Amino acid sequence: MKKFFISTVLLVGLSTGVFAQQRPTPPPHPSKSELIAMKSRELDKRYNQEKKAILNHPLATKQMKRDQLKALNQKYQEQKRLLKKM
Repeated sequence: MKKFFISTVLLVGLSTGVFAQQRPTPPPHPSKSELIAMKSRELDKRYNQEKKAILNHPLATKQMKRDQLKALNQKYQEQKRLLKKM
């Protein structure tokens, strides 16, 4: 009887402890426009980093830099266009 009483109290205590813990609410999912804006900011940041790396490269000639910037601009415009289509 004593073992049954102890196990019952222990079981009730543990179950109330589990139910007493509040779980945080999940974060809200971003809307489509927020998601597009976030991706656009990431794309702009990456573009600016790559552009700065190309322009500050110590060994690249002006022609090489111009060609790389042209390719980077084309890639950036394509990605922006795809992002706008979403």
